[in-house]
Amino acid sequence: MQFRTELKPEKSSFQISESSPQLWLGSCFASSMGSRLLEAKFPVMLNPFGVIFNPLSLFRLLHKSLYQAAPAKEKFLTHENLCYHFDYHSQISANSEEKLQQYLMHLHSQVRASLLNSQYLVITFGTAYVYHLKDSRGPVANCHKQPSKLFEKKLLSIEEILEAFSEVYALIQQQHPALKIILTLSPIRHLKDTLPLNAVSKATLRLAAHQICTAYNSVSYFPAYELLLDDLRDYRFYGSDMLHPSPQAEAYIWEKFQEVHLTDTAQDWLKEWSEIRSALAHRPFNPGSEAHQKFLKSTLQKLQELHKKRDVSAEIAQITSQIKTQS
Repeated sequence: MQFRTELKPEKSSFQISESSPQLWLGSCFASSMGSRLLEAKFPVMLNPFGVIFNPLSLFRLLHKSLYQAAPAKEKFLTHENLCYHFDYHSQISANSEEKLQQYLMHLHSQVRASLLNSQYLVITFGTAYVYHLKDSRGPVANCHKQPSKLFEKKLLSIEEILEAFSEVYALIQQQHPALKIILTLSPIRHLKDTLPLNAVSKATLRLAAHQICTAYNSVSYFPAYELLLDDLRDYRFYGSDMLHPSPQAEAYIWEKFQEVHLTDTAQDWLKEWSEIRSALAHRPFNPGSEAHQKFLKSTLQKLQELHKKRDVSAEIAQITSQIKTQS
């Protein structure tokens, strides 16, 4: 008897190798998945704008980066002696508006360079709800703990999402027509929206993603959302807050992503790197023993070979210091 509806996504034609440059943007789920590639030495730029939950803000930031446009001057604010901008995450701040503007222009330049060098752009949608400043300064990506009376909460329409995407996609086609885009929908539930309205939000995003993938051959969808809600479909696969995927669920979704979007050599590299990371994390009972010193030297040799292809200088320094201090 079958007690589970397992989702088995087909192998995608969008194949990421261990040397494929990538730009990952979007919700904290993008950070969770993208960080696994980053930790494995894949060339990834991960959420440079900070976590961005709604697609409208995300597409506008990409648009600004490709145009090298200055951040909207009317959206700077000062809170607790730090300067922020409503279009960016609160992790991005400075001591003055001038310094923040300089940093943001530099950031846009870096994002543009990364995007034009990337083979893949991976975007994770989080919510279709957007907060707008009531004084007509438009939508924000982050409220920066400002009073709720300053904002009006609105649900994006599918048409608004499609229009914002088509505008930035046209720019991408002009500047980097070979870029492939992978869309995902975060399975994290936004309880503040209430569960019924969270369902409305996710349905809006899912339909928008479907229409985008149908309209553009260079865009593909990875079913992270469905893997948690329709495949695993059990509270034991959620964290203690009952909103975020558990580590086990994230590992399962990550495993499926590898099967769908990573080349065989990239998957082989992940296994090899996992073994090396285990070796680096090993804590012996007797660090000065001959056996452990031999183990360290063997690991160092492997790292030195890898260094010809990847930057593992930090790991080499870690092992070398242990050999020097213990020998």
